Amino acid sequence: MAGAHKEDEALEDVAVRMEAEYPDLAEGVVRRMIASAVDDLRGRPIREFVPLLVERRIRTRLQGHRTRR
Repeated sequence: MAGAHKEDEALEDVAVRMEAEYPDLAEGVVRRMIASAVDDLRGRPIREFVPLLVERRIRTRLQGHRTRR
């Protein structure tokens, strides 16, 4: 349980960071992208790196987004 809580907190940190970096994206876009990436990684036995992998996946998808700050 503690691991899941830690992962949730780390994913929230990712969401806050990404929303700050891409303020022009419609509300909820970053969080939907996070949910999708987490779903893709569901069932993986090692969860420690999920937040990092999720953030990298989102950054790759948003690469070249014109109004990034």
